Amino acid sequence: MGTRSKSRRVVQVAILGNLMVTVVKFAAALLTGSSSMLSESAHSLVDTGNEALLLYGYYRSRLAPDPTHPLGYGRELYFWSFVVALLLFALGAGISIYEGITHIAVPSRIENVAVNYVVLALSALFEGVSWWFALVTFRTMKSDLGYWEAIRRSKDPPSFMILLEDTAALIGISIAALSIFLAERFENPAIDGVGSILIGGILAAMALILARESKELLIGERAHEAISTSILALAESQPGVDKANGALTVHLAPDQIVVTLSLEFSDDLRTPEIERCVEALEQRIRSKHPQVVSVFVKPQAARSFQAARKTQFGRFISESTP
Repeated sequence: MGTRSKSRRVVQVAILGNLMVTVVKFAAALLTGSSSMLSESAHSLVDTGNEALLLYGYYRSRLAPDPTHPLGYGRELYFWSFVVALLLFALGAGISIYEGITHIAVPSRIENVAVNYVVLALSALFEGVSWWFALVTFRTMKSDLGYWEAIRRSKDPPSFMILLEDTAALIGISIAALSIFLAERFENPAIDGVGSILIGGILAAMALILARESKELLIGERAHEAISTSILALAESQPGVDKANGALTVHLAPDQIVVTLSLEFSDDLRTPEIERCVEALEQRIRSKHPQVVSVFVKPQAARSFQAARKTQFGRFISESTP
């Protein structure tokens, strides 16, 4: 199963889990009047909608190129990932904080406390299954990297979004349970409102992390340095190429990379020979790196390339040099 398929499966599992959690939490919030439980219900509902948007982003990113979008729709996944982060901040965190403030201002006693604990236990079970599935999948994708480094270097936001969302959900469930217990123990319903605000704060922090990572990919992030180095090595070893000056790589989607190469060809090559050289190089690059969807070659002398690097925009021509 490919990386994209694994991430999509994680999203599908998370949707199913969050849908069940949402229904159970809303029922409990109506029965008990708990502010924390209502916040948790809103959180789960937002998570379900967010995950549906991520699936939509996967679908849109696979659309074939057309005259309007000659490089395809790969960045749709990054766009919808960014939208999900904004929704998590505005709706998930916003509703939780608002509900908490309202409950502190006008506290009301929690009814049917036992129902809340049963629902939270079921929610923890559903969220836990989704969290474990996301964790196991992310472990297989991160290789030897640490978790935070893997998140920072990932080109597939949903692969870590679900893990972070489920982590926030489990923390939120714990806070909701504790706040309900303390509110009942000390007969102070305002504590339940404080729990709701804490849940909102956790969601807001998580949303900011997700927004930052999605934004970096949305505006254009280079491929991993190992890929750029490999492509430059292939270019250097290509017959007819005297020197590979540099390479520019940009991710359109997790498995879609555009490459621009600055190459110096042998002086004795004619135009047809240069064309065949470029075609052969492109085939070798795509054979070793199937995620490369487009290769653009700029014939350029090394001295011209070095001069271009000194200009304002020239420094972006190369990510690495051989």
